[in-house]
Amino acid sequence: MLIGNNERLVMIGDSITDCGRARPVGEGLFDAIGKGYVGLVDALISAAYPERGIRVTNMGIGGNNVRDLKERWQTDVVDLKPDWLSVMIGTNDVWRQFDTPTIKESHVYLDEYEATLDSLVAATLPQLKGLVLMTPFYIESNENDLMRAQMDRYGAAVKRVAEKYGTLFVDTQAAFNAVLEHLYAGTLAWDRVHPNQIGHAVLARAFLSAIGYEYGKGL
Repeated sequence: MLIGNNERLVMIGDSITDCGRARPVGEGLFDAIGKGYVGLVDALISAAYPERGIRVTNMGIGGNNVRDLKERWQTDVVDLKPDWLSVMIGTNDVWRQFDTPTIKESHVYLDEYEATLDSLVAATLPQLKGLVLMTPFYIESNENDLMRAQMDRYGAAVKRVAEKYGTLFVDTQAAFNAVLEHLYAGTLAWDRVHPNQIGHAVLARAFLSAIGYEYGKGL
């Protein structure tokens, strides 16, 4: 696995990352790390690689878009001095275009989204040992659905940034698509956005695969 001994992994994003994590910093006792994919990542790493002493910190905030991440980047990323960073953002950037179409100031369009993500990666990557960029997703198998199609465009932007800077890349939409071949979307998320535990397990597995996690280690 790529994350080394005594290294810190900070995972930042929106409500899908947040999942009830503690404030101001999501780590500690009693589900302080949240009850979503970040908690699963922490649990599985600690179970298989206890000797590495890896510290996982959840800095997701519900409702955030990439603008919000830019505003809190110094305190919630840089000041925490992570060795590894995971970023999954974009759901609200897209969703607001559909659930509040007339409130234009809340919309983050594709050019701004990609440029902002690009600038954050460029500024931070030299300080990191590793960076994982995860796409936003929409748990809908119909690629012609308007929100799914728009989410795919934002996911493609994440891929472009990852390729530009040589970071690790997680196609979360592809991970969900594989499951949607067998399960109805509502089985994973009632609103197609906020996953249940099955959906969070899909995200955790996709992330762990990207960092070279070995499921059979120690067994």
